Amino acid sequence: MLILYLVQMKRWLEMIDKNSFDRVLKKVEKPARYIGMEKNSIKKDLQKADIKFAFGFPDVYEVGMSHLGLHILYNLLNKEDYIACERVFAPWADMEKEMRKEGIPLFTLESREPVKSFDFVGFTLQYEMSYTNIINMLDLGDIPIYSKDRKDNDPLVIAGGPCAYNPEPIADFIDFFVIGEAEEILLDIMAIYKKFKSNRYKKIEFLKEVSKLEGVYVPQFYDIFYKEDNTIDRMEPIVEGAPKVVRKRIIKELDKSYYPEKIIVPFIETVHDRIPLEIFRGCTRGCRFCQAGMIYRPVREKTVDTLTELAERLVNSTGYGDISLTSLSSCDYSQIKLLVSELIDNYKEKQIGVSLPSLRLDSFSLEILKEIEKIRKTGLTFAPEAGSQRMRDVINKGVTEEDLETAVTYAFEEGWSTIKLYFMIGLPTETKADILGIKDLGYKVKNIFFSLPKEKRKGNLKITLSVSCFVPKPFTPFQWIGQNSIDEFYEKIKLLKKEIRDNKVTFNYHDPKISYLEAVLARGDRRLSKALFKAWELGCKFDGWSDFFDYNKWMEAFKASGIDPDFYALRKRNIDELLPWDFIDIGVDKEYLISEYEKAKDGTLTRDCRLGCNNCGINRSFLGGVC
Repeated sequence: MLILYLVQMKRWLEMIDKNSFDRVLKKVEKPARYIGMEKNSIKKDLQKADIKFAFGFPDVYEVGMSHLGLHILYNLLNKEDYIACERVFAPWADMEKEMRKEGIPLFTLESREPVKSFDFVGFTLQYEMSYTNIINMLDLGDIPIYSKDRKDNDPLVIAGGPCAYNPEPIADFIDFFVIGEAEEILLDIMAIYKKFKSNRYKKIEFLKEVSKLEGVYVPQFYDIFYKEDNTIDRMEPIVEGAPKVVRKRIIKELDKSYYPEKIIVPFIETVHDRIPLEIFRGCTRGCRFCQAGMIYRPVREKTVDTLTELAERLVNSTGYGDISLTSLSSCDYSQIKLLVSELIDNYKEKQIGVSLPSLRLDSFSLEILKEIEKIRKTGLTFAPEAGSQRMRDVINKGVTEEDLETAVTYAFEEGWSTIKLYFMIGLPTETKADILGIKDLGYKVKNIFFSLPKEKRKGNLKITLSVSCFVPKPFTPFQWIGQNSIDEFYEKIKLLKKEIRDNKVTFNYHDPKISYLEAVLARGDRRLSKALFKAWELGCKFDGWSDFFDYNKWMEAFKASGIDPDFYALRKRNIDELLPWDFIDIGVDKEYLISEYEKAKDGTLTRDCRLGCNNCGINRSFLGGVC
């Protein structure tokens, strides 16, 4: 009885004081970020749950609630009676200030329970610029920041997502990583933990057991050795059974995989207020800059029947007025015309629209656009990626200027007048002519609009040219490329700003300093954890937000940590160099990436995988047959 009393007393002391919480909510900009209770959220009795899992999104609520993976894993875990999964987001600056002032620890939305009392705190790594938020959330949650400092009664801090394909920069903060598609492995991990928890749980023994699962990486089980030139010499397991190579986990039959029939509907506007309907994973195009196109191979589709059934359930459970067909290249879905037609027919009376957020110019179907516009017109977004055909061939984009002309001509004739075009600068072999081609394409689109007869022009023309700075990413053919310097990026931006002088054409660009830091973190090794921790100590957080990003603090952190960031961002890698992420097997052969790197130098195209196998290796390593 005494033990039970002490446990209950501890829990009572850990609970957030309601009066303090109410006082804080009155002082912050958007209280709805922190109250939970949204439609379709799930609140279980934490006392009855064998495992408590806090799903952490290291960014503000509006961003995190727009992430499909959160909705999938949240519902997947909660469908198990013995697991309670609750959400936690990075509090905005105003909320963090009040939480620290009132002594309120980081808490979950559903039960307002401190995250420190959970068994797991799982972070999704969607972009490198969220890493300092992870450190900040651990600190707010009173959880030791370094994995080595956590005891058996501290939560296990785990992470997954696309950035986990180079886990090394934050390896010192994470107990273990899930490499690949978490739906395939997460319940296996929970089952092992349940067994250990009920049988005198020891953290180290659990980690040894879970490290045997394909797709699990436990950083503390490995030592890294470096050469005199600071490149990696070797990586060695130091615990028996820890694999030398960690293979990603994939779902082989996406049509049979778990997908929620309900998703949480926030009280406030988020980045994407719509139903996300995932139609397939992977991509066959082989763009040489695109990490997602490599790490999510092979392509796996859902059937039209499965998708229409899911759409019906999600429409009924959410009330959203738009269905977004999500994938890396939605028009490449093999039955896209049939799917769009069925969805439009099913919901036109309810005025529920269908959108394709990722259009490629060459797969742009006029018939599909005709179907979509039956409900409503929105702005159209295309990504030529580069301003010249030569440059598009270098990156294997596989689209032409004629594709753009055809697409926008039809769009204008059908009444569209708002077009966004996305480009990158700093791509390998780029010249001044390639950069100016961005302006030329924007002006060409404008001229197409005004070449139409006056009676056919509808609306007020608005063309936006949005330019980002190229970041070489792991597991791409450009992983060996050195990034442009910040000064080089600014020179290219200056050139475009000078040349683009038209009130119908808006020019936007991404901050080169943020892109530089992104490259450092994307291509870094385990030694970067010192700089990350120091940057957080100096006040860095929400680094992807221009309002918060402080380049000078980051440079101070690198200097204090004895780290040269140029070594990671700007340095060209040798083909035979051991890269920090080489211990991970994504199924695509390194030889294939090298071959694509060489072809890029000549501007030689590689065909779409749907037209014939290009021998990337995924069929041998993960499928054992044809893709």
